[in-house]
Amino acid sequence: MAGHSKFKNIMHRKGAQDNKRAKMFTKLVREIYVAAKSGLPDPDSNSRLRAAINAARTANMPKDKIENAISKATNPGDVDNFEEIRYEGYGSGGVAIIVEALTDNRNRTASDVRSAFTKHGGTLGETGSVGFMFSKVGVITYPASKGSAEVFLDAAIEAGANDSISDEETHEIICDPENFNEVRDEFEHKFGTCLSAEITWKPNNTIMLNEESAEKVIKMVDALEDNDDVQSVVGNFEFPETILNKFKNED
Repeated sequence: MAGHSKFKNIMHRKGAQDNKRAKMFTKLVREIYVAAKSGLPDPDSNSRLRAAINAARTANMPKDKIENAISKATNPGDVDNFEEIRYEGYGSGGVAIIVEALTDNRNRTASDVRSAFTKHGGTLGETGSVGFMFSKVGVITYPASKGSAEVFLDAAIEAGANDSISDEETHEIICDPENFNEVRDEFEHKFGTCLSAEITWKPNNTIMLNEESAEKVIKMVDALEDNDDVQSVVGNFEFPETILNKFKNED
């Protein structure tokens, strides 16, 4: 998880500096729309919507975009219909990959996801083919500069989280999905706005890739995340420090 998380954090920072920011907003708007449409439009009564709005705010999305997405979802004349789909498969080096999508065209998205897997040395499998290798958790991330590992571990225990994993760059607080909003709110009260907060899939074990496989997996993840229908991509991979350092230097 640590290597994967470092990669995600690095790519998130890079994405904020280029045209990936627009794609990030598209995905966040879609999640807000679906969350508002599937439940009450009030974030206080809709935990999914609340999480989506907080993710948008963390990404510095303008307030009017958030409000427009909610307004569209609650418009009786709106005809958009997004379907939630999970794809599972294997990438180069035998790593397990889970792709979550929100799409209004199942055939288009399935074709695009399959193409990304195949082009970069992967194989798309059936739903459930790799899901057993992951657990659904809430993950809240802070920069290491916010405090020591001990401070964050103590805060995690007090907030009812399951764990706090620290390294030289970040603190990752792991919690059960049903406690996600409460744990995030407690940490933001103590430490301010987080780097990221999401309910995601955490691998039970990880595979360290060699540089050749790492390059292929990076290209595959990049291709998948470039697709507007794809909301998230997670895997049970870790990268050699040389690969992580390469991305740091390009940041």
